Amino acid sequence: MPRPLDHARREDLLSGVINYIADHGLAELSLRPLADYLGTSSRMLIHYFGTKEHMLIAALETQRPNISAMFADIQDPETLRTRLTASYTLNTTGPARTSLRVLLQVLGAATVPNSPFHPYATDAIKVLITALTSALTRITPTHPDPEAAATLLISGIRGLIQDFWITGDTSRIDRAIHMLADQAVPQA
Repeated sequence: MPRPLDHARREDLLSGVINYIADHGLAELSLRPLADYLGTSSRMLIHYFGTKEHMLIAALETQRPNISAMFADIQDPETLRTRLTASYTLNTTGPARTSLRVLLQVLGAATVPNSPFHPYATDAIKVLITALTSALTRITPTHPDPEAAATLLISGIRGLIQDFWITGDTSRIDRAIHMLADQAVPQA
């Protein structure tokens, strides 16, 4: 008879998975070193999650913020621009830094044909684009293409965050994030 899942232990493992990937990367992830890091065995990880991919997706799901809430209270373009530029700082220095580093690795892995991460990555992008499109439509009902603007903003910010982690060029990236927000979010 299979051993019942210890849900508290499962949650602890998921948190550790995110920290491990942020420190060691996704590309060469192997269950045995991950299990050692987590103080368990690869057999127990399979017991809890089934596959490495299911474990990674479950770990990412624990980190997903309420995206709709991030934009729900925005009523004007200036507040949206401020929130978008602040998200850059929050995601490079704040508590979301670790989970976003992992998410960016998963998004990269999702570009490989038949990637097990493709459905998760597609959904993550869709949720962001939908929430931001809704905010743009609400604050600028005459916006010619809020979905394209949302796509530009989300993809641009994601690229700038990645650029920051690679180059560390805070001044250039800070100017670019403000330029992106100013150009993509119309004036009131």
